[in-house]
Amino acid sequence: MKIIIFAGGSGRRLWPLSRKVSPKQFEPIIGEKSTLRLAVDRVAPVYGAENIFISTNENYVDIIRNQLPELPANNVIGEPARRDLAAAVGLAMAHLAQATPADVLDTEPVAILWGDNYMDQVDVFRRVLDGAEKLIASQKAKIVFMGETPRFANDQLGWIGLGEAQGSINGRAYYGFKSLRYRPPLAECQQMFAENTHVWNTGYFVTTIGFVRKQYQQLQPNMWAGLKEIEQTIGQPNYQETLHRVYPNLDVISFDDAILHDVAPDDALVLHGEMGWSDPGTLYALKEAINPDLNANVTKGKVVTEQSADCLVYNYEADKLVTVIGLEGMIVVNTEDAILVVHKDNIPLVKKVVNDLEGTDLEAYS
Repeated sequence: MKIIIFAGGSGRRLWPLSRKVSPKQFEPIIGEKSTLRLAVDRVAPVYGAENIFISTNENYVDIIRNQLPELPANNVIGEPARRDLAAAVGLAMAHLAQATPADVLDTEPVAILWGDNYMDQVDVFRRVLDGAEKLIASQKAKIVFMGETPRFANDQLGWIGLGEAQGSINGRAYYGFKSLRYRPPLAECQQMFAENTHVWNTGYFVTTIGFVRKQYQQLQPNMWAGLKEIEQTIGQPNYQETLHRVYPNLDVISFDDAILHDVAPDDALVLHGEMGWSDPGTLYALKEAINPDLNANVTKGKVVTEQSADCLVYNYEADKLVTVIGLEGMIVVNTEDAILVVHKDNIPLVKKVVNDLEGTDLEAYS
């Protein structure tokens, strides 16, 4: 099975840990390894580096090749412009189609994973991934969504609706597919959690190249035409010229809206497990991922806390002491060139502030 790991986001909600020049997936925000390095380490021993592809912005290609020298150079796919995930997935599938014999495009499984997540039960993840691969290889489904068994009613994530149990694989039940819900209201999340009718949407799934390409052809004909034009030049001298001319004009639309929301329930199945998965897309979500205890603080570097709770305090200056006293629910991040202090309830404003830096004298800090 081939694996595509997407690692092109800018991670502005995690500023100043994540910057335009080096987004969160390339930084050791938890532990000593970047989330991208961890994502590759979860699958490389099983599937081999030669079968792992990274989709990213072309500005990050050199960073990835330095972090992942074991991957073949052509396995890093650079996007020349940000056009959201429908275009990115389509471009990655075009590259894989060129590297896959035509007679197995509709049968050989391919996994879509993300490079900015955390997971502390890797063995469970591998079993779920292996089960999804087997379901696709045996043609039980055309796409298998991989969900995380929910730990609480999280209204900051997407949810997958479960149908009836359809059987078991690797000793784990798999279910019919009902729906995708993106960040439902908290009351709805609480109901879904209590009734065990949904699981968290990790964004991971296993499918085939042929199935996804057919979906583009049927649902996004204009994008499909542009992707086909690019695909015909992969490996040719005019590839870069064609890519830079066509790709920036593709529609800006999410992969969910472009493709997944129109997947027929009969074509899909759902597997889920307690993988310890989390998506720390904001600084407070990062705190929750490391320690969800409201009485606990999460710190890094030379930090002292006193009568404080539910705070994340990161200090990246070895010769400076950061102290927080009498704080609750606060985020404090000190880097060499920027300091952020924000209450957890105002975290959504971080991305706005960073966006507002663009085009100003302070853009270099974004």
